[in-house]
Amino acid sequence: MFSHINVGANDFTRAFEFYAPIMEMLGNPLRFSDMSKPWAGWQPQGGGRPLFLLSRPFDGEAATPGNGQMVAFLAPDRASVDNIHALALTNGGR
Repeated sequence: MFSHINVGANDFTRAFEFYAPIMEMLGNPLRFSDMSKPWAGWQPQGGGRPLFLLSRPFDGEAATPGNGQMVAFLAPDRASVDNIHALALTNGGR
């Protein structure tokens, strides 16, 4: 059901040091890490989804409730994504 969950962090190094051992204990190895962006991602042992992502918010602003957090659902195909997007806009999404 879930593709990935992203948690925004203002102090990426500190957040990485917090989440890395937790993900390891949960059996989710580090898939990638790029301190220059900064972002990192963990996935279940053996690959697949969901991914747990840690990053600075995409817009460069501070991570706050509602900025930097993301939950993404898996969709079967692009047409479904387009139909769901249209439905979300019809129902008040922006």
